[in-house]
Amino acid sequence: MTAVAYQWTLTGVEETQRFAERLAVFLQPADLLALEGDLGAGKTTFTQGLARGLGVRSVVNSPTFTIIKEYQGSLPLYHMDVYRVGDDVDSLGLDDYFFGEGICVVEWASLIEDVLPPERLTIYLRRISDEQRLVEMVPQGERYVRLCEEFDF
Repeated sequence: MTAVAYQWTLTGVEETQRFAERLAVFLQPADLLALEGDLGAGKTTFTQGLARGLGVRSVVNSPTFTIIKEYQGSLPLYHMDVYRVGDDVDSLGLDDYFFGEGICVVEWASLIEDVLPPERLTIYLRRISDEQRLVEMVPQGERYVRLCEEFDF
């Protein structure tokens, strides 16, 4: 069975961040957002909006070299960039994050597909032009199907 995809076309950084900020309202502890998109597609921009929606006051930037950054808001936010993890994924203790009390955002999630929980919300960010992005949400699991059905933007 092929998962249903939910799509939006967003214009500019601000609209991308407002979209993610709105999505934050629908999230709960142990939710996992798997972000996919080429370099410059807006994965970190998306996460910045999500963090704002969770009440994070810290500056949110890419965890490219630190792999995981933790932020405190109404729920903890665990922002991961697994692009450079390689074969060292088991040493990161990801299950503590995936099944913890916070929201996990994993950039380049397909690179660690075999360790991700089967239920998650995969979000594809595709560059249409310098200003426009296509956002496609693909729910995997009943919780995320309901979230997508209820989400409005």
